Amino acid sequence: MARPVRFNIHPRETDLPGHISMVGAPEGYTGDGFFTTRLSDVVGLARKNSIWPLPFATSCCGIEFMATMGAHYDLARFGSERVAFTPRQCDLLMVMGTIAKKMAPVLKQVYLQMAEPRWVLAMGACASSGGIFDTYSVLQGIDQIIPVDVYVPGCPPRPEAVLDGIMNVQKLVGKESIRRRNSERYRELMLSYGIQ
Repeated sequence: MARPVRFNIHPRETDLPGHISMVGAPEGYTGDGFFTTRLSDVVGLARKNSIWPLPFATSCCGIEFMATMGAHYDLARFGSERVAFTPRQCDLLMVMGTIAKKMAPVLKQVYLQMAEPRWVLAMGACASSGGIFDTYSVLQGIDQIIPVDVYVPGCPPRPEAVLDGIMNVQKLVGKESIRRRNSERYRELMLSYGIQ
């Protein structure tokens, strides 16, 4: 006996031109057959639309990240479909879950193995502030050992919140100057974390 069809019994015509959008070009000058802009804007546009995340999941927030990577929420549409588990090929460290103080040196080592430029997203209450685990053995926020660019609240955060965090990282990446990593202020930030 055949299974009954449950979906698309009455298909509707879709209006694709009204739903498709393209990323706009950076600010610049347009002429007949040419376009000029700043190198920093072009590099920022390329970087923000091809972020490679490195998930560092230790507890329940990792399950929400898996849901975000699934077909329903589809993190791939933001240019982040290449999830790698080697820090040398990634530029976004996504820390999810409770980080014990014994795990802190490992997390810092993973961060240091990432090439510049690198960004960090703290996902969930535990990675952001220790969450409900106000104990001697749990790190009270990963910003005690590595700099954090974006915090995603929640316990655990919904996939929509994770997508919002990724979009906020994209905004930071797109606006960042190429020279920021060589600035004196950035060196002082790294030295405050003991990173040279």
